[in-house]
Amino acid sequence: MDQPYVTLENKNGIGFVEFFHPNKNAMPTSILSDLASTIKKADADETIKVLVLQSGGDRTFCAGASFNELVAIEDSETGERFFSGFANVINTMRRCSKLIIGRVQGKAVGGGVGLAAATDYCLASKYASIKLSELSIGIGPFVIEPAVSRKMGKTIMAQMTLNAEAFYSADFAEKNGLYAEVFETKKELDDAVFTLAENLSKYNPEALSEMKRVIWEGTDNWDSLLSERAKISGRLVLSGFTKNTLKRFKK
Repeated sequence: MDQPYVTLENKNGIGFVEFFHPNKNAMPTSILSDLASTIKKADADETIKVLVLQSGGDRTFCAGASFNELVAIEDSETGERFFSGFANVINTMRRCSKLIIGRVQGKAVGGGVGLAAATDYCLASKYASIKLSELSIGIGPFVIEPAVSRKMGKTIMAQMTLNAEAFYSADFAEKNGLYAEVFETKKELDDAVFTLAENLSKYNPEALSEMKRVIWEGTDNWDSLLSERAKISGRLVLSGFTKNTLKRFKK
């Protein structure tokens, strides 16, 4: 059985951060923690000029929260701590001084959409449909909402959230600002990601860093905002509705 991992590979100044979990790249606390620390490590490495965030496997970019771990939550503090993992990753990406390119090769659900939205420039394959399913299990996309709304707008975020059981196509995600471009094949996606990253890695690093600050202007309150959102999710995950729903998904 494949083991979960988070890796960092420096290819000529391009830092490839990759995460994987055998359960459709779901994100337990351990992976979220490793992902945040790996991004911080890449940010501190002066030989890395630009980052690429990607996941292993072909079919799913990220299935969001680990249902097995959610089922096991028995108190609000544990719930808040779990959802704070997503908050920490998003804020780490936001605070990173280097631009982050997203490579989304397959479906993104819940927190996976949040990760894509927290990148600075996101490229995807035609298979990279998106879904905000949280309401259907009794919680909501509270932690990732600021990142999704910032990229796609509050109206589209609300549409996807309320139509919680529907997948939206990669073309829809491109049209509404989540993806910059959608590609027919994985090879075309990889070629485009590498070309963009290679070009950026040759630009003035000071200009790139200043541009990163401009891109994220107005988000200084996200440390406290996402923390408050994690408390909401941590409370709701204890509801009877959510507990009963999650048990049906447990593997």
